[in-house]
Amino acid sequence: MSTPTDSLPDPGGSFWRSLMVQRRVIGALMMREVITRFGRHNLGALWLVAEPMIFTLGVAAVWASAGLNRHSAIPIIAFAITGYSSVLMWRNTVGHCARAIQININLLYHRNVKVIDVLLTRIALEIGGATASFIILTIIFVSIEWMSMPMDPMRVVFGWLMLAWFGAALSLTVGAATAYTPIVERIWQPMAYLLFPLSGAAYMADWLPINAREILLLLPMVHSVEVIREGFFGGVVRYHYDMGYMAMCNLGLTLTGLWLVRDASYRVEAE
Repeated sequence: MSTPTDSLPDPGGSFWRSLMVQRRVIGALMMREVITRFGRHNLGALWLVAEPMIFTLGVAAVWASAGLNRHSAIPIIAFAITGYSSVLMWRNTVGHCARAIQININLLYHRNVKVIDVLLTRIALEIGGATASFIILTIIFVSIEWMSMPMDPMRVVFGWLMLAWFGAALSLTVGAATAYTPIVERIWQPMAYLLFPLSGAAYMADWLPINAREILLLLPMVHSVEVIREGFFGGVVRYHYDMGYMAMCNLGLTLTGLWLVRDASYRVEAE
């Protein structure tokens, strides 16, 4: 005979079952995304790491050959790696999420596949690839003595995690907004190019006039790049950042993104 408690729902069990289902869904979507984008042959999934590495190496080579290291005490290779790797992480993540819903619209007819699963899959892949590329490039150049080990590795990790949070939150917001109109993706593309030179990748905030610095520090990603470089270079220059401000921006973007994702899911289901 069943007791009254036997008929009660098990919220804890239901939560873990849902979590396991979502984990399997995202894992399957990741495998599909990697195979679709990179194929099964040649480097395959390794292009997730190799692609940002090639771009970063190219920029580092151009800056080094231009002799930019003669104008600053900061090592130009480390400056290029910290700057361009940072840009690639959030820019590529948002760029791939901007068209994720339209490309995967047929998958959303499956009961267990939701809009947030599609977006989280691309976010995880792009952030994972950029992070692996950043770590590998750092190890390689430290090994051949073209750059030094970070002076404060934990500060580098903190700055990188905050930047990853920013990239994920912005990706949710932009990716979900494309469910309303494809114009969002068209607007994002020129914005991404415009934000690249403003993002802190090619300058230190201390090099700028005070008025320009105050304006550019309104961009959250600049704060993380400053923290990452402080972790690498120590007290070579003065750094300008406010991680409390960046955390508030990230939180606002996250809440906005999650609200848009929920509403976008209703719109997709209604169609």
